[in-house]
Amino acid sequence: MNPVFADVDTGIDDAMALIYLLASADADLVGIASTGGNISVDQVCANNLGLLELCRATDIPVSKGADRPLSGGWPARGNVHGPKGLGYADLPPTERQLTSYDAVAAWVGAAHRHRGELIGLATGPLTNLALALRAEPALPTLLRRLVIMGGEFGSDTDPAAEWNIRVDPEAASEVFAAWAGQQRLPIVCGLDLTRHVVMTPDILARLLSAAGESALVRVIEDAMQFYFEVHRDRGYGYLAYLHDPLAAAVALDPQLASTRAAAVDVTLSDPATRGTTVADWSGSREPNVRIGIGVDPAAFFDRFIERVAALARRIGNPRSA
Repeated sequence: MNPVFADVDTGIDDAMALIYLLASADADLVGIASTGGNISVDQVCANNLGLLELCRATDIPVSKGADRPLSGGWPARGNVHGPKGLGYADLPPTERQLTSYDAVAAWVGAAHRHRGELIGLATGPLTNLALALRAEPALPTLLRRLVIMGGEFGSDTDPAAEWNIRVDPEAASEVFAAWAGQQRLPIVCGLDLTRHVVMTPDILARLLSAAGESALVRVIEDAMQFYFEVHRDRGYGYLAYLHDPLAAAVALDPQLASTRAAAVDVTLSDPATRGTTVADWSGSREPNVRIGIGVDPAAFFDRFIERVAALARRIGNPRSA
C-alpha cells in the first residue's frame, strides 16, 4: 500500500477525497493535517475526527494546523460548504482526540518515517506545507509524490483567484518555489482540470444504488444535496465539481491525468489579481510543477463509485447493527 499524508480544510469535497482514500486498498492514510480555509481549523479538526469515526478508521492521527495565512487575514468566506463544512450532513460523535503535535510536525515526521515513499496530498490552503518546508527544507526530496489541488491555468481562467491559493498566496508561492528544479515535481490539479469531473444526480444515484443503505451513504447524500444546491445557485446547474476527490485519485494513480511541466508564479503584489497563478510553459525557466491538463471523467467516476460503494457496504448501518 502507498503511505499517504493528507492536508485538508475539510469541506464537502475534501471529505469526499478522504472517503476515497479510506476506500482505496492501495492507500494507507498515515496522517491528516487540518488547516483553516473553507471553515475554521477547529471545525476542520472536528470534521476529520468525525469522518474517521464514521468510516471506522479511528487509528489515523489528526493534527491541528494553521488557522490564519502566513500574511494578512482571511478572505471573506462564502457559504459553499455550510456552517459546519459538510452541508446538510451530520457526523457521529467521537471521543477521539487530536495529536499532541501540530500539523508541521506531522508533515515532517511522516516524511521522515516514510522517506522516499510518502505521497503528500494538499486539498486546502498551503500554509501547513509552507511552514513544514521552513522546518524541513529537504521535504521535496523526502516525498515520493506531492499532489496539490489549487490554482487555475487554462486560457479561459476566472479573473478571481482559486480559493486554496487565494487564502494564502504567500504559502503557495513558497511551496512552488521549493520544488523548482526538483526531479519529482508536484502535480497540480487546477480548476480548469477539476471542473471536468462533474458529479450529477444520475452519477450520485449510481453510487447510492451500488452502496446500499448505510451511515456513510446518508452523509454523502446529505452533503452532495447541499453542494448541488450551491452550484445551482451560482449558475453552474444542479451538479457539483469534485475538485479534491480527483486530486486524491491522481495522488494514488498519476496516470489518471495527463500533465505538462511549467514554472508557476503566484501573484502577490497586485491587490486586484492577488493569488492568481501564472504558468510559464515556455521551457525557458526551471519548472516547479506538473500541471494537470487532461482527465477521463468516466474512468474517475467508475473508480470512485466502485471503491466508495464497497466501503459503504463494509461500514453498514451502525444504528441497526
